[in-house]
Amino acid sequence: MSDIPSAVRISEEGPREGFQIEKGPIPTTRKIELIDALSRTGIDHMQIVSFVNPKAVPGMADADEVVEGIAPRPGVEYTALWLNERGFERALMHDRLALAGSITLVASEKFSKRNQNRTAAEQLAGQHTIVEKYKAAGVPVERGMVMAAFGCNFEGDVPVSRVVSLVQQILDVAKQHGVTLKYITLADTMAWANPLSIKRVVGTLRERWPDVDFALHLHDTRGMAVANAFAGLEMGVKRFDAAVAGLGGCPFAGHAGAAGNICTEDLVFMCNEMGIKTGIDLDELIACAKLAEDIVGHPLPGAVMKGGTLQKYRA
Repeated sequence: MSDIPSAVRISEEGPREGFQIEKGPIPTTRKIELIDALSRTGIDHMQIVSFVNPKAVPGMADADEVVEGIAPRPGVEYTALWLNERGFERALMHDRLALAGSITLVASEKFSKRNQNRTAAEQLAGQHTIVEKYKAAGVPVERGMVMAAFGCNFEGDVPVSRVVSLVQQILDVAKQHGVTLKYITLADTMAWANPLSIKRVVGTLRERWPDVDFALHLHDTRGMAVANAFAGLEMGVKRFDAAVAGLGGCPFAGHAGAAGNICTEDLVFMCNEMGIKTGIDLDELIACAKLAEDIVGHPLPGAVMKGGTLQKYRA
């Protein structure tokens, strides 16, 4: 238990994760309303849109309008996701976004084909190209990512050795282009992870690269996200992606109802109870979770927004 960090950094991805998968159109003004509310909770890093083909992801058709409509709050980094050079070019048009490049590989070739229509070799080659574009645009390359790092609905279990190989490839790309990554995210894109596999993968990687900071992007499709986050904490992980109220999911994962990232307020509650600092106001965050549920017009899976905190009982 000695590896449990005293503080963690949580990156909020609900606006992007959530609104990309909702079946009905969400008014742009309501997306902005949630983003502005989240910016008042103490969250300092938020992914608000993705610049993708609106034919593939209709929920992101208004990405440019959302970015231009928010009221940026000092101290909050507003970021975006893109999957190709065209998406990156769109992101460059917005001065209010905090742009940072990522070197991203996928542990499942079948998912890579489905998600980005690229083979593993094409994906790797594409990273060299995009890193050069980042450098030419003056955009720092700060993160690596392995998608589907724990398993895939189309390819099955992912061997730890494959994740090790992909992390090595990411570090090799970074070294070849003279960039230093701040951290590498392991994404449980299709919710195959369990606490044991989290410890196995993170433990193997930390043993090989003790100076690399590993982060977790956990989906909750099978209700394992909080347990997996706890396992990550025990392994010293101090960076997590999360989604307010449990919004969202991956539209290419092949689930009937793909759950979003680990619920932000549930993760913050667990950290608070364990004495781990997050810098986030949980009461304000719960209010945002209820707002998110109102915006999408159907129940969301977050637990703490329904059960509340323990403060009133302690008082």
